[in-house]
Amino acid sequence: MENHFTNIKSLIEKTKDKIGKPVSSEVVEATIESLGIREKDTKDDFGFNSIKDLAELVFYELTTDKYYIGAKNEKEIEVERTQPKIIQLKDYLRVKTQIFFQYYSLGIFHLLPVLIQIAAIVVFGYSLWTFVGFNEIQSTAVVLGVVIGLVSTGGFVQVIGKQASFYWNYEDYRMTNKTINYLHKVGMLSIFFVLTTIFLVNFFFHIYPYEILFVVFAYAFLVGMLLLMLAPLHTIKQRWVITFSIFLGTAVAIYLKETTPLLIFVTHWIGIAVAIIIAKLFLVAYFWRLTKNKKSISGNNIKVPVLLYHNYQYFFYGIFIYVFIFIDRILAWSSGIDKNLPFLVYFEKNYELGMDLAILVFLLLAGVLEYSIASFTRFIDIGQKITDHKTPEVFNNQLRKMYWQQVLLLFVTSAFAFVLIYYIINASWGFEGQFNQTLVQLSIKVCVIGGIGYVLLAWGMLNSLYLFTLGQAKKPLKAIIYACLLNIFLGFILSRFFAYEYSVVGMLFGAALFVALTLKANINYFKNLDYYYYAAY
Repeated sequence: MENHFTNIKSLIEKTKDKIGKPVSSEVVEATIESLGIREKDTKDDFGFNSIKDLAELVFYELTTDKYYIGAKNEKEIEVERTQPKIIQLKDYLRVKTQIFFQYYSLGIFHLLPVLIQIAAIVVFGYSLWTFVGFNEIQSTAVVLGVVIGLVSTGGFVQVIGKQASFYWNYEDYRMTNKTINYLHKVGMLSIFFVLTTIFLVNFFFHIYPYEILFVVFAYAFLVGMLLLMLAPLHTIKQRWVITFSIFLGTAVAIYLKETTPLLIFVTHWIGIAVAIIIAKLFLVAYFWRLTKNKKSISGNNIKVPVLLYHNYQYFFYGIFIYVFIFIDRILAWSSGIDKNLPFLVYFEKNYELGMDLAILVFLLLAGVLEYSIASFTRFIDIGQKITDHKTPEVFNNQLRKMYWQQVLLLFVTSAFAFVLIYYIINASWGFEGQFNQTLVQLSIKVCVIGGIGYVLLAWGMLNSLYLFTLGQAKKPLKAIIYACLLNIFLGFILSRFFAYEYSVVGMLFGAALFVALTLKANINYFKNLDYYYYAAY
């Protein structure tokens, strides 16, 4: 009898773990049979004549005993453990405030590598790939190398963020590592392909001397590889390594510049290589520790056709974002309207100073973008849990309202950024005080127009991030392509027939078009957000 009682208690626990609270005794009967218990075993093991009688007892205990009321099966318990906590509507403001301070400060903190570069330029007149002592030919080679490196790898960076995050979120660390290594390899081959193509074009048309081309290629390869190595650190939430590697690489480069007779180019290359090696060694060690005793959940091979199918839109979006950012510079530097250019694209200092100041606006908006997408992904899941299925418009309206609050925050932050730039231009401690140079009106004009353009670009990227969250990548891709075309067309006309600095107007109107198209997509997106959320998962 005592053995029967123990077996029955054990059976009740097993049934509870498998199905939670049962809806009928027939379900319990089927569960008992699935556990391998046979009709002929019930008398000896449990003291019942049949499985049906045993099932009725188990059903009664699970539905009436206070200990089992509200019982959940193993899967329900796991979902409850891993899913975000449901938050009441009255707690929204408090939670939003917490998320804002967490992610906005995180986004600003991750500007530390940029701040390190700015500090190095102010103190030493030198950073990881810039030097205030470069002449225009040297600056042309360096900037072209940086542009080619960023554009060549921008698509792979976007795919790393998308595909590696997929495996990372499912804790499939082996496939995360394999994906990162595969994209690193393909990204490196892509850089070689781009450089080979440029070399062949230059071979036939003699656009640049080979000495300049060598410098361009060295910077392009190293900057591209650096971008590839740093990209996974965002995905695996180890962004401190980005700051560390950039800091150490910059420190090594500055030390070599100050203490050795090496060329500035060489000190740059060594510094960038140090940053690349640090990031790669960390990734190898980190994933070795993470995967040494674990098997892959999704298989051991990367399915290239599947990878391409799921990520090609993100890949091209990543490329066109970088293309958009540099179009106005290339058009301005190749205008020749005010002077004869020695090369097809030739660096122009005053224009670049204006755009360097303008891009500070974009960088300072990083915290807003970080906060916006974090709060959206958090509250979209919470919202669908607390919203009645009969009123999906409530769910949609709540998220739409949150979106416009974030747009407002974007513009408030932009206003503070413009105030900062005003002081950089006019204060005694600003640009003139640090570099003993006065910004010409052309630079200030480019800075103002470019700064507004970067605010609009950030807004368009915010819209795109919302659309990406639920797998709607086609519309942002089309929007950035159209924006690039308008940027090229308008910038070309204005820089060739009016003044070269007006190529920045093409960037401004291109960014405005990007916002308009992605905003239209977002408005439709929020009208049917419940549908898109359901379709994505």
